[in-house]
Order: sequence, then structure tokens, then C-alpha cells
Amino acid sequence: MIQRTLVIALSAALALAPSIAGADPAKAKAKPKSKVAKTVAPQVCTDFYSTLNKDWLNANKAPEGAAVNSAMAVLQANSIQQQRQLLDAAMTAPQNQNQKLLGDFWASGLDEASIETDGSKSIAPLIQRVNSIKRAKDIPAAIAALHQVGIPVAFNFSADVDLNDLNRHIGYFSQGGLGLPDAAFYTRNDADTVALMSRYRDYVKNILTLTGSDAGKVANDVNLVMGIESSIAKFSKPAQATRDPRTAYAAMPIANLKNQYRNLQLAEFIAAQGVKDDMVSMVDPQYFAQLDALVKNTSTEQWKTYLRYQIGHAMAPYLSRSFRQAEGEFFGRVFRNETTAPPRWQQVLAAINLAAGPMLGREYVSRYVPSGAASRAESVAKDVVEALSRRIDSNTWMSAAAKQEAKSKLGKTTIEIGAPRRDLDYTIQPMGRGSFGGNMLIASTWRHAQEMKRIGKGNADRRWDVLPQDAALGYDMAHNRIIITAAILQAPVIDMTQPQAAQYGALGALIGHELTRGFDNRGRMVDAGGNLRDWWTPQDASGWNSKMTAIASQYSAHPYPELSGAKVNGALTREQDTADLAGLELAWDALAKGGAPDVANATAFFNGWGRLWPQAMSKEAAALQQATSSYSPGKWRTNGPLANMPEFATAFKCKAGTPMSLPAAQQVKIWR
Repeated sequence: MIQRTLVIALSAALALAPSIAGADPAKAKAKPKSKVAKTVAPQVCTDFYSTLNKDWLNANKAPEGAAVNSAMAVLQANSIQQQRQLLDAAMTAPQNQNQKLLGDFWASGLDEASIETDGSKSIAPLIQRVNSIKRAKDIPAAIAALHQVGIPVAFNFSADVDLNDLNRHIGYFSQGGLGLPDAAFYTRNDADTVALMSRYRDYVKNILTLTGSDAGKVANDVNLVMGIESSIAKFSKPAQATRDPRTAYAAMPIANLKNQYRNLQLAEFIAAQGVKDDMVSMVDPQYFAQLDALVKNTSTEQWKTYLRYQIGHAMAPYLSRSFRQAEGEFFGRVFRNETTAPPRWQQVLAAINLAAGPMLGREYVSRYVPSGAASRAESVAKDVVEALSRRIDSNTWMSAAAKQEAKSKLGKTTIEIGAPRRDLDYTIQPMGRGSFGGNMLIASTWRHAQEMKRIGKGNADRRWDVLPQDAALGYDMAHNRIIITAAILQAPVIDMTQPQAAQYGALGALIGHELTRGFDNRGRMVDAGGNLRDWWTPQDASGWNSKMTAIASQYSAHPYPELSGAKVNGALTREQDTADLAGLELAWDALAKGGAPDVANATAFFNGWGRLWPQAMSKEAAALQQATSSYSPGKWRTNGPLANMPEFATAFKCKAGTPMSLPAAQQVKIWR
């Protein structure tokens, strides 16, 4: 089914944790200052994270395996439950046509008896279309038709930012067409890969049997499918080599496609997708040249078998139990590490988000954005933007020319909260409750058409690459905008029951973190006009890099939770660690614009930050995070930046040299 394009928003799901004794403003008034200093300050100044989050850490244990239990995950889980409640209500009492569609979709997915009765009827017209292929020139039209319903075969085609003009989207042709996620599986011959490929062949056999292969012919049909996939794999690049978007872009006129790829009929493919543009991106013409030859030189019967398998493979999670079991036994166990299938409602919700996520998001925003939260978030965001403007003027590491460009870029930064400003066309055929598989095809056809509408001039900001119901807050570098989803507008990120200072410490610091990314060693590559160019001088780069180096040195000395003798990989986490400190500096400055906060507001601010990050993880999870994650563990996302802020030490009366108050000479300053 349809895959999302490059996600450029930072997903962060956050949840509320208890405040520390004596640090909450209301409690601070009830206790003598001397008692607070004697009983609280030593713990706070040694390990603020563990003191603040003591109750949460005692109540939440590490899950088994490589999963991480965190306050961030709680907010995302809350969003999932809200989506479930919304769909339940839409199923029984829809309030509008969009809810009627979603309610029917939801009901059809939960009705397993009807799904069993429906079997594979929903994909029968697609299979019939493939089976009706008579000659090689019929194959491209079948490929185009499957792309239209959200089943990409032979290759991928998606909408994404045009790197020559960030104000528009362009269609990207890229490699694809494989049942497995990496071409290397088809070419390696080590024992583990051989064993995996044997299991994959069994899966292909199951899907082919379920989609019409005779028992006496299915072994040969498996060979036909594997033959095409192996051929495609041989001229595909390893997955690792395709992950950098800068190497995945090469613009070319659509007019060139007609003569270069006669067998694939790519110009006709573009028209079939409803794209009205004159350019596409094709970074690997040789891949498509070889695919073009494969259409010509491979038998029609082999292509028909391959396409029939791809239909069954793409739709297997949404059909009867035999399809779902086949998919779960292989992909669920091997690639998703599932020992048992998730609850049915979770599977259906995931399917709806994949095929009709924006439809669900539209209803989520209207139902779950707390009253006043969006306006408060906008107010905080604007204050943080103003704080950055002041700090650009006063910082000492940025050159005059860079400051001028930065101010110009910041002046064009926009803030979008809740949902995208530009809505979609929700004209979609009725779904009904009779066929979940049929509804998946209806919804994914609509979603694909909406993706294709993004291509062309004036459509660059038409949608986000994250859904409103995803708990996310991020900086969209291509469009110079801060994105704050509806799902993130909940406690503790923005808790309307807490002092306003706490909202600056949580939401404000996260906004500052993301906003900084537009003006750091990555943001320097996009100027105020939206052009890809480096607007820093070598001295600017040196100044920034020296700060990241100092941060990396600090964090590399921090012990990694749950791992004996291991330290945080500061070289891996330094960009995010630097952004954390920068975000807190900006949020503090935004809070303090009317004057230095009093003790109650100062402690509320730092509590707001610390409540975002409690987490519990097993040794296995910690080892994986330590080796691969660009984020520090929660303890150091909390304590690390605060130890660099003299305002924290003042608020909690921490003496210089204590763990939470680094000596002034050792403190790193980003925007101060």
C-alpha cells in the first residue's frame, strides 16, 4: 500500500509525571525555605531527573526486549486510544459524511466474520485485470493501474520536495518492486540469508496459492516470481545507499521518458497517475533502462504471475485469516519481531492511518484539540521565535553576514498548529461495511490521488509529511515552518492546568529545539529564499562546531543507564544534545522577556522540561539505543542541558561544581 514520503518532523510523544517536592510553586509556598533547602536541594542538585520523576520511575518498569517504556510513548498511546474512541463513535453515530466513511471503514475491519466471507473477493477485479494481459505492451498499463490503487509494483513513484525549487513538489521515480525490504537479500549467500530466503519462498508459495495458482503449478509459479524479483534486485542498489535524499534527486523533463522507456511507457504512466507537470526526478536511469528491457525480454506469463503475487502480498494484511496468517508468520515474525499478532483493533487502526490517515486526522483535530491549547501554543511559539531573533543579534559566534541572512530567514518562518492549513479534497466514493479489503482499496486509491496532486507548482506546502493524530513537533526545513500536531497539544507538552512557565519549559523548549535546526549546521544549507546553499562563513561553521564538540565531550562522560561501564555516545548524539540546550535557552529567554522569572516560575519551567523524558528500558534496549540512537537517554536529555544553565542552579540553589551546576568555565552556551 501507499508509503509515506520523507518524514521531516521530529516525533515526540510526551506524558505528565509528578513534580518534585518543594519544586512545585503551590507546594513551595506551603513550606519554609530552610526546610526545602535541607531536604530537597541535595537530591535535586545531584540528579534532577531521578528526583523529579521518582514516582513515574517506580511505577513504570522496563518492557521485555528492545522496546522502551517512556513518558513520551504514553502520549502517543493516548492518541491511539483517542483515535479508537473517535472511530467507535463514528461507527455508531456519525456526525458528518467524513465520519460516516470512517465509521464504515472501522466497522468493516472489526467484522472478522464478514472478512472471512469476503475472502479475496476485493482483489478479484485486480487479479482478473492482470490475468487478462495478452502481450508485453499490456504490462505497463497494468503496472500503472496497480500504482493508482496504492500498490506500487516494479518501481516506486512518489511526491516529494523538488531540491531545485523547494517551493514545489516533484514526482520521484525510484527503485522498488521487491517483496523484501532490501535487494541484498536476493544476492547474499550466507547461511542466515539462505535460510531467510527459503522461508520467503514458502511465503510466496502461500500467497500464490491463495491468489489462484494450482497445486501442481505453484512451485513453478514461485520460480517465476523469484526470477523477476531476483532480476530487479541485481540492478537495484542496497537500501543503505538510497537513504540520503540528496543522492536521490536528478531532474529530467517528462518529455524525455517517452522515447527512452518505450516498453515501460513511463510517460503514459505519469498521465495515468493524474500528474500534470513537466519534470520528474530519476536518479538512476540505468535501473529503469534494465527494467524496460525486463518487460520486453521476460515472458508475459511470468509478469502476470509476478503482478498477481504483488497484489496478494500488498493486500494480505487486509484479507481473510489465511492471508493474514501467511503475512504474519513471515513478515510479522522476521521483520516486526511479533510473537503474536497485535489485537485486531490495532491492526485496523494502523490500516486506516495508512490508507486514510488525513481523513482520520481531520476528525481528530476537531474533537481532541483542547480548548485554548492551539492559541496558547501559537503564543508560546511566537515568543520563542522572537527570542531567537534577539539571540541572533547578540550571539558572538555568528558573523554579521550570517546574522543578516538568519534574521531574514527567521522573518519568513511560519508556524502551523493542529493540522495543515491547506485541506484536501475529501470527495471519495462510499465505502459501506461489506468489505474491509475493498475499503482499503477505495481509501488507498484516494490517498494516492492526493499524493499525486502534491506534484507541481504551488503545492509544496499543501500537506504535512506527518499526520495530525501523530504526537509530533518538528521543523520542516524545506518550507521553513514549525509543525505542531494536534496530538502533541496535550499534557505535559501543553498542560493548561499548569503554570504558564511550565508550558514554556516543555512546549517552548521543544519548539526552540526544532527552530534551532533551521539555523544550525544543517539549516545553514537552506537560505532565506529557500535556496540550497551554504550561507555560513568558515568562521561561523567553526564557532558552531566548537560548541557541538564541547557538548559531545560532556555527554560522552555520562554513564548510560542500565549499561555497566558504557557511556553516552556523544559523537552520535551531539546534534540533538546541542539542540536541547539551545531550545531551553530560547524558551527561557521567551519566558523572561518581561523580566527575570521568580523562583516559583523558574522551578515550574524546569519541571516542565524534566517531565518530558522519564523512561525505562531493559539492558537489551539500552544497548541498542546506545549504539544507534541520535538522542541521549531521558536522564541526560533532562540533566545534561540543565547543568549548563546557571538559571537552573539559581532556581534550586545548587552550588557550582555539583552535578547539576557545572563550573562557569565548563558551561556551553549556544544562543546566550
